[in-house]
Amino acid sequence: MTPTPLRPLGDTGLAVSPLTLGTVKWGRNRGLKFPAFELPDDRALHALLDAAFEVGINLLDTAPAYGVSEERIGKLLAERGPAGGEFLIATKAGETFEDGASRFDFSAAAIRASAERSLRRLRRETLDILMVHSAPDDLSVLRDTPAPEVLDELKSEGKVRATGFSTMSPDGGLLAAERCDVLMVPYNLHYQVHRPVIDRAAELGRGVIVKRGLFSGRPDGAATPLAELVRAVFAVPGVSSLAVGTTSADHLRENAAAAG
Repeated sequence: MTPTPLRPLGDTGLAVSPLTLGTVKWGRNRGLKFPAFELPDDRALHALLDAAFEVGINLLDTAPAYGVSEERIGKLLAERGPAGGEFLIATKAGETFEDGASRFDFSAAAIRASAERSLRRLRRETLDILMVHSAPDDLSVLRDTPAPEVLDELKSEGKVRATGFSTMSPDGGLLAAERCDVLMVPYNLHYQVHRPVIDRAAELGRGVIVKRGLFSGRPDGAATPLAELVRAVFAVPGVSSLAVGTTSADHLRENAAAAG
């Protein structure tokens, strides 16, 4: 398969693949809307990274709330030597998952501590993309917490290349577009209320990564052909990349073929 060309991630200066590989299933198997599963072993994840490299995927999406995902990414990419450094990594701050429950902390100290932990876990000197992992009331997070300002400070200090926000509501997304370099926005064939957010982000030169584009594993979209789901996302101008989460190399190749 010929890898598809990279796309600009807004005005960040980063170029990303049309597909982003989500890694929640690399580190967490509790409290998710999936049937029970065992975490994949390192051998399976190396095969998945091989497939990602093969189809031209260069962006991994992770978060502290994804259990041990960050630690595993850092270890696996280090084992791949220089080739591991070719992957860009987007991670988040503000949410952790402990004892079966999510906990949110958007204080300045918590955001800074999260960024430092992510740097250590990922074995990187700089975070390519650091997003706020928002609580459901994302407007309040943007208006009433220092999280966006702390991300800006980390960027000015050279610890972060691009700041971002994983949106929950259209209003929160519109405000985030005024504040951040990158947005992670829910959008798919049958859920398009965030389209104004994507349009506004494009106007402002923000990068857009679409989440839930395949219905988070397609439980509600199983009757719709995969190619149709993917086309619906990339038909929207301004979309930089579509996040897909899988632990199957074959499924990843299938998604890449649909995106190509």
